[in-house]
Amino acid sequence: MRSIENYESNVRSYVRSFPTVFQKAQGTILTDEQGKEFIDFFAGAGTLNYGHNNPAVSKALIKYLQEDGVVHGLDMATTAKKNFIQRFYDVILSPRNLEYKIQFTGPTGTNSVETALKLARMVKQRSNVIAFTNGFHGLTMGALAVTGNDFYRDESYGVRVNVDRMPFDGYLGNEVDTLKMLRKFLSDSSSGVDLPAAIITETIQAEGGIRVASKEWLQGLSEICREFDILLIIDDIQVGNGRTGTFFSFEEAGIVPDMVCLSKSIGGGLPLALLLIRPELDQWKPGEHTGTFRGNNLAFIAAEVLFSYWENDDLSMAVAQKSEFIRQALVEMTKKYPDLKMEVRGKGMIFGLECPQKGVASLVSSNAFHLGLIIETCGSEGEVIKLLPPLIIQQEELAAGLKLLDEAIGQIVLQREDVLVGKLS
Repeated sequence: MRSIENYESNVRSYVRSFPTVFQKAQGTILTDEQGKEFIDFFAGAGTLNYGHNNPAVSKALIKYLQEDGVVHGLDMATTAKKNFIQRFYDVILSPRNLEYKIQFTGPTGTNSVETALKLARMVKQRSNVIAFTNGFHGLTMGALAVTGNDFYRDESYGVRVNVDRMPFDGYLGNEVDTLKMLRKFLSDSSSGVDLPAAIITETIQAEGGIRVASKEWLQGLSEICREFDILLIIDDIQVGNGRTGTFFSFEEAGIVPDMVCLSKSIGGGLPLALLLIRPELDQWKPGEHTGTFRGNNLAFIAAEVLFSYWENDDLSMAVAQKSEFIRQALVEMTKKYPDLKMEVRGKGMIFGLECPQKGVASLVSSNAFHLGLIIETCGSEGEVIKLLPPLIIQQEELAAGLKLLDEAIGQIVLQREDVLVGKLS
């Protein structure tokens, strides 16, 4: 760790939460240099839905490299790219009756968001965009402008230009219809909100605290976009790729976004980001939006293998079963530790355990790490314990991880009781 502490930038973060040097990983287990094993409930912030070093992916990558497959090719045609596109259409898009063009952006999620915003503004010839409270879309300039948390936004960056913020579903409580508010702002020419080129949203705000938009809210938002000629951009970077049980998180709502941002697990742990675009919106001139790493051939190989999980409903059914198991376990924890006033939120295999008392969630994460569980926090104040295990986690590993989480929470309760006893004595 000394070389990391001495030479890596202060901006490093996860190494501070998990202060050890990891040496290897397989499936749901990380192992550090001392041989200690950790159950991974973090999964690379949603990048490892199919687990660490998925054996089928590793085998395909080794074979590809041994055969001198093209590793870097800009956006030239390669066998890996050709096969990826065809497989994506055959397994993912066609069965869902989705007709999208695929644009390969830079290799990260924020690149996909930047591309979507740029294209929307170009197509609609309007500069304004509407984003939502607690939204997180990335940390480059355009994506940062539509990100809510002020921890990431400094006035000196100048990132607020041409973005209006509206309340997400439930932000003002269940009694307030936030779509009615949005419609009022859009229809009133004196509201101060210019007609936007696009509205961008997550269906579940992951970094924002595991806030789940209802099916009805998403349907209403889609209707408003059609009514006012606004493009709807769904950021499915963290909660797509099966995290909610369906490949796309918006499938249950029955909506068809104008653009969909994908990254993280689409590459099976390797850098890959793409933007799905309705064909009539694909108005780029050749080379108008470019970059050196538009598509990653190794990630194409990994993705092509992983699409096999979506040839039937087995994974979706497994996610549904594990989802209920997680929910029940978390609800039991809220009952077991009532003084912490915790609340369960989530869907599929992304769950949050809100701990309103300041600092509790961070202490739980720290305790869990020492017990052998990797779990992070989210929310505007880091007040939510975030569960994001790989989708392919085995039932016994899931149960073991939840038991460690329970123990980590229990340690806080015991510590508080010890302090109280000390004061009374």
